[in-house]
Amino acid sequence: MGIRSSYYKGLKSIIVGLASIVTFLLAWEAVFLVMNNPFFLPGPYQVFLAFIRIATLGDINHVPLALHASVSLYRVLLGFVAGAVTAIPLGLLMGMRTTVRSAVNPIIEPLRFIPPMAWIPLTILLLGLNGYIFIIWLGVFFPVLLNTIAGVRRASITLVNVAKTFGAKDLTILRKIIFPSALPEIMTGLRVGMGIGWMCLVAAELIIPSAYGLGYLIEEYFNYAQTDVVIVGMITIGLIGLAINYFMLYVEKRMFRWRVDVGT
Repeated sequence: MGIRSSYYKGLKSIIVGLASIVTFLLAWEAVFLVMNNPFFLPGPYQVFLAFIRIATLGDINHVPLALHASVSLYRVLLGFVAGAVTAIPLGLLMGMRTTVRSAVNPIIEPLRFIPPMAWIPLTILLLGLNGYIFIIWLGVFFPVLLNTIAGVRRASITLVNVAKTFGAKDLTILRKIIFPSALPEIMTGLRVGMGIGWMCLVAAELIIPSAYGLGYLIEEYFNYAQTDVVIVGMITIGLIGLAINYFMLYVEKRMFRWRVDVGT
């Protein structure tokens, strides 16, 4: 009964999703026909043809869409890894040690309210045209840090005290109790950080000069007033971001199978 219920629930989700996509495309086509101005808003079919053209023949420099997407994905993965490996250890320390939190907070708290895009002019001056990684790192670092701290502080103080009573060292407590307890929060921070990092990358590519990347593709064809290719770039960004998010959700569900969905 449970398997059949899950099957129908999944089938229902697929049908509703497909119906939403079809409705959106029909509404888009209706707006296109009413406006009758492909320069400002091309229709779905025009965008589809542009996608085929860019994917097969490439842009004006003969760079295919797949290469632009690969370069953007490579950049965001580097920034994501850099953000994760710096934020998680610091978050664990700040969550466990009040002294560390008191020392770091006066620096971290003001910085996290500065939008990553505000750093771009300074990044270009200090790091040149290769400042993408730093911008992505900024987008990833703070969500992961805050979620790691929150996860550590939600760990069971009873388990920690029992471990200390039996003579467990701080490193053992961290490895056996605190880190596993904080891991769901850390995974949520990583997923949120990846989403923000992806958006930061594309915004940086729109501003920092480059010959590759989805942001560059959008900027390039906007200058040539080819809105259909601009929308192709936007859709590609959205689809890749969606794929990354679903992959991370899949990993999260595999890691935490004991969680039960409450949605109906």
